[in-house]
Amino acid sequence: MLTINYKRSRVTISKESLEMFSRNSNEFLRHFVTVDEMWIHHNTPETKEQSKQWAFPGERAPKKAKMSLSTNKVMAMVFWDACGVTHIDYLKKVKAITGEYYSKLLDRSDIEAKTTAFGEKKCCYELLPHPAYSPDLAPCDYFLSPNLKKWLGGKRFGSNEEVITETNAYFEGLDKTYYLEGIKQLEKRWTKCIELKVDYVEK
Repeated sequence: MLTINYKRSRVTISKESLEMFSRNSNEFLRHFVTVDEMWIHHNTPETKEQSKQWAFPGERAPKKAKMSLSTNKVMAMVFWDACGVTHIDYLKKVKAITGEYYSKLLDRSDIEAKTTAFGEKKCCYELLPHPAYSPDLAPCDYFLSPNLKKWLGGKRFGSNEEVITETNAYFEGLDKTYYLEGIKQLEKRWTKCIELKVDYVEK
C-alpha cells in the first residue's frame, strides 16, 4: 500500500519526466538508457496462459504437475536503450550490489558514448528520478523482464553457461523497434499515473 507521500511523489516525478520528454521527445528517446537486475532460473514454469489446453464441453481439464522455479539461477544486469541491449553483466554468485559495482559497470557498458545531457553540458549523465515502489513506471519491470520470462516459460537449462547463451540469443534476436516501443510506453504511463493519482498503472 502506497503512503500519501509515495503517491504524491509518483505524480510529481511523472509530471517532471513528462515535461522533459515533451520538450524534445526524439532527443529523449535517443539518449535514454535504463538498467535493472533480473534473476534467470535454470527452469521457469510456464505462465497460466502458456499452459492452457483445449478441452471439449463437459470434459475435465487434464491435471498438471505443479512446477516451481529452480534454485539454480543467474542474475543478469541488463543495460538497454531504444536501439537494443547495450551491455549485460551476469552474476553467477550472490554478491552485494553496491555503488562501486554499478560504477564499474558504467565504465564497461559504453554508456558514456551514448549519453549527452540536455542543454549545454556534454558527455555527462543526467539521472532521472524514479518514485519508490513504482515498478509500473520502470521499463525493465513492465516491459523487458515480463516478456523475457514468458519466453523462458517451460524451458530447462543444465548450466549457467546455457542460461547465458540462450538469454544473449533472445535479446539479439529481437528487432530494434521492440526496444523503442518499450521506452515509448513511458509517456503513456507517466500520463496515466498523473490521471490516476493513486492507483498503479496496469496497462
